[in-house]
Amino acid sequence: MGYKSLQACIADLEKHGHLIRIKEEVDPHLQMAAIHLRVYEHEGPAILFENVKGSKFQALSNLFGTLERSKFIFRDTLEKIQTLVDIKNDPIKAVRNPFKYANTALTAISALPLKLSSSTIRNFERTTISELPQVVNWPMDGGPFVTMPQVYTEDIDKPGIMNANLGMYRIQFGGNDYVQDKEIGLHYQLHRGIGVHQTKANAKGQPLKVSIFVGGPPSHPVAAVMPLPEGLSEMTFAGALGNRRFRYFYDNEGFCISADADFVITGTVMPMENKPEGPFGDHLGYYSLKHPFPLMKVHNVYHRKDAVWSFTVVGRPPQEDTSFGALIHEITGSALPKEIPGLHAVNAVDAAGVHPLLFAIGSERYTPYVSGRQPQEIITIANHILGKGQLSLAKYLFIAAKEDDPALNVNDIEGFLKHILQRIDLTRDLHFHTRTTIDTLDYSGDGLNSGSKVAITVAGEIKRELWNELPTTFNLPRPFTAYKMAMPGVLAVELPKNIRSSDMELMLEILQEHLGKAELNGLLLIVLCDDAAFTAQNINNLVWVTFTRSNPSHDIYGINSFTEHKHWGCRGPLIIDARIKPHHAPVLERDPATEKLVDEMGKKGGALHGII
Repeated sequence: MGYKSLQACIADLEKHGHLIRIKEEVDPHLQMAAIHLRVYEHEGPAILFENVKGSKFQALSNLFGTLERSKFIFRDTLEKIQTLVDIKNDPIKAVRNPFKYANTALTAISALPLKLSSSTIRNFERTTISELPQVVNWPMDGGPFVTMPQVYTEDIDKPGIMNANLGMYRIQFGGNDYVQDKEIGLHYQLHRGIGVHQTKANAKGQPLKVSIFVGGPPSHPVAAVMPLPEGLSEMTFAGALGNRRFRYFYDNEGFCISADADFVITGTVMPMENKPEGPFGDHLGYYSLKHPFPLMKVHNVYHRKDAVWSFTVVGRPPQEDTSFGALIHEITGSALPKEIPGLHAVNAVDAAGVHPLLFAIGSERYTPYVSGRQPQEIITIANHILGKGQLSLAKYLFIAAKEDDPALNVNDIEGFLKHILQRIDLTRDLHFHTRTTIDTLDYSGDGLNSGSKVAITVAGEIKRELWNELPTTFNLPRPFTAYKMAMPGVLAVELPKNIRSSDMELMLEILQEHLGKAELNGLLLIVLCDDAAFTAQNINNLVWVTFTRSNPSHDIYGINSFTEHKHWGCRGPLIIDARIKPHHAPVLERDPATEKLVDEMGKKGGALHGII
């Protein structure tokens, strides 16, 4: 739909039963986030908070809480934008079918950003950072954060909107050492678009101008997170998806202002000027801790007369950003496989925090269908994947050969892992990358941004039948007294809390002595964990615990392991130490008192009755 504003979208959602209003006063410190989390878990509607404690502004969350609602919002443009992205990824299609794609090309042209007169500023009023909704999601968060921003910067060497970057990077409003209303923190990595712009500004010793947009038509935040093809700007994409050109102007200080945004915060980032940012409850399900990140000096805070503050809650998946990801996949389809020869599908597994774990399917054409077929082509594909954009942040990559099962699905977590475990050769199929980069938010490594990777490449016929349950003859010695099958071929084994990381060598010796000569062909993976019952409870818990709490080079072991010509392997089960270590970040936990307040709202007569 061609929504002119966020308010127009709210009215449309409410008309069609996709939105609820909460009229009672709600505290932005934990309570709003707790309501959001509970409504999202029940696949509930978008939420309009009409009475935010400490702020005169209303707030909206869970806008993209389900894929169905996102598709409803963009019901008139989704198919058209899918085609636009498709031909940008593969321009030859337009050459071969010029009449079929003629309208799509016109869509891109008609969606070009529209510059307005600077007098448009009269549509905005001014406020301060402290008067905005001070939303805090988790008890240990370092302060209030903006979680649905659109951060706009321009290239200092090529100024103008067509070379600008619009990205979604979290913003800390207060706490730590920030001067209230005058300073805020920006969290982003230098390889991002804004980081490239900052590097250029730093080299010239000049401040980087930053505009932060919040709200506006829903196509704008979607554009800020879209992995767009080269040459398709976020602002043009926003115009095409929203069926309304991105309208902008410059204020008298030279900052770009989105004319349809609900709020605009302008400011500058000075070269090499940082302050501690965080902690913040993040999408891995833990807190990202306090670290130096760029400091933004606030110039102005603008807002529309009827402004609504847009926010989301970040935490252990699935969350609203999971649905966001589903919408992105709906739009981009199979764009990535077209960029990597031989790749058919890839999935950044949401249940494992997205970046830690990738599943992929590739062609294995180097080896014909004969006995002894082994991974070859998929090893080169794996290296390509781990060198590609955000995928380079992955720690674990499991890649299978399409020829072994054409129906294999990277989105079926248990089915995919079962396919891998039935075929894997633990002496051959593990390929490590040590002392490399991982996600900044992942604390399983040995330093910020520092960790390792393993590519597990599997091709060939089924080699074994996996255990669905433990044989009656199976047992483990003390202290391994609590264990449970988590899925076929995978055993979760609990280690007592008093067993330290420094004791691991002894623990492995005990396991080796007990299992080294046992017949364990149906058991391929042992996950050492803090709570075996929780880990084995469901597949989401298994992958979250296993892959967010381990660093491949440090935490992978094996029964009857060996190193041959620098290649590591094992002849017995693989062991992953997925316990929480002293250097790991704390797990996100909800505030019990706040949860009781939300419980009351779910009772008969409460604002959330019938929803939660």
